[in-house]
Amino acid sequence: MALTNTPASRSFLKELWLIYSQTKVLALFCLGFSAGLPFLLIFSTLSLWLREAQVDRATIGFFSWVGLTFAFKWVWAPLIDRVSIPFLTRYLGRRRGWLIIAQIVIVLSIIGMANTDPGIDLFSMVCWALALAIGASTQDVVIDAYRIEAGDLSIQAALAAAYQSGYRIAMLVSGAGTIWIASWVSIDTHYSLYSWHIAYLVMAGLAGIGLITTLIVNEPDVLLKKNELEARAIDWMNKNQHLPDFLIKPIGFFYSLILCPFSDFFTRYGRQSLLILLLISVYKIADIVMGIMANPFYYDMGFTKDQIVTVVKFYGVIMTLLGAFFGGFLIHRFGIMKVLFLGAVLACVCNFFFALFAAYNEANVFWLTVIISTDNFSGGLASSAFIAWLSGLTNVYYSASQYAIFSSIMLLIPKFIAGFSGVAVDNFGYTLFFIGSGIIGIPVLWLIYLVGKSQQGTQLNH
Repeated sequence: MALTNTPASRSFLKELWLIYSQTKVLALFCLGFSAGLPFLLIFSTLSLWLREAQVDRATIGFFSWVGLTFAFKWVWAPLIDRVSIPFLTRYLGRRRGWLIIAQIVIVLSIIGMANTDPGIDLFSMVCWALALAIGASTQDVVIDAYRIEAGDLSIQAALAAAYQSGYRIAMLVSGAGTIWIASWVSIDTHYSLYSWHIAYLVMAGLAGIGLITTLIVNEPDVLLKKNELEARAIDWMNKNQHLPDFLIKPIGFFYSLILCPFSDFFTRYGRQSLLILLLISVYKIADIVMGIMANPFYYDMGFTKDQIVTVVKFYGVIMTLLGAFFGGFLIHRFGIMKVLFLGAVLACVCNFFFALFAAYNEANVFWLTVIISTDNFSGGLASSAFIAWLSGLTNVYYSASQYAIFSSIMLLIPKFIAGFSGVAVDNFGYTLFFIGSGIIGIPVLWLIYLVGKSQQGTQLNH
């Protein structure tokens, strides 16, 4: 008690309160919740519903392809940057207008899923799930752009932490919460379509949090200066009026919509561009490669499902949230690159902790809790720094397009390498696998140093 009453601790808590009580930060928490809610409703939660409805496992596996929309959201992200929605853009703004459309699609899609029996009409369930995935991935693009435009670099870490927190809580609600509601409503242990109907309708109601938030918050106050790249496209179109419309208009549209976001990034960062893209593509490699084998590791160690759910899913989420908020505070104090470096160091160290635990080879809940706490706390901290850094790299003129590209690039190499993680465990065992997954994260530290050095004096978030 004495510690919490010291001047230093009071100053620390006051600073945290000033950072995270800002209206913009609270809004991002709610929007993060809106973004996280649909994800599991088309993945693991839906998989359980389908299996209870006696849908075969192969079909359930094919259902996961619906989620590919999240990997290709960068394809239509440029439209969100440039295309106005009649009436909505005029009265709500370009970001809030697109958000309203995406959120209406999300709510209607969840209601559609709730009113579909997958045991009888699987095709309709596919259509509703696909609509939900398109609405959710579009919402992701718009919220990322909104977050970038809502504040300058000094507040991006807090916005990222709030977004992460809302997202993680929503995943708990749509995962464990939906299953709990379905179980509670069901009158017996057998399959009950009515219980899933009620559970998904509750989720549709909770999706309304995003709609309400969008209507309450203000449109980002961003002054979009005339962009030189697009000015060149317009100038080219003006000089080539002799060409037929069916040729000149598609060329100008393609240039301004697709090529300009890429050209802008390489124009602003020049020779640093490739170094920055390399860091983006490997920053989370140690975490993602290890994460694929985490749940099989817990199972093979002998932990029960209840222990895994309690420690990993619930307690682990709490530690992730704490790490995210603490990461935002550290960035406010020490800057992004130092916290980005710290997050990469902790990712490697945590993998080495897992290696020690694997060598210990005993299902000890206490040590599992310690390791999960360390790993999830450091993961939340690193994610806050990484999201804030990516946000600072974007040009607000192309915020939706460029951030969608960055968020896609960051998963390509780690996900590809992670595909061989099972083969590595089979051949070398968990201990050597975790050591290796920690070692491959060490070169990331050198990349952070090089990028940080090259960006000294560079203005981010143009």
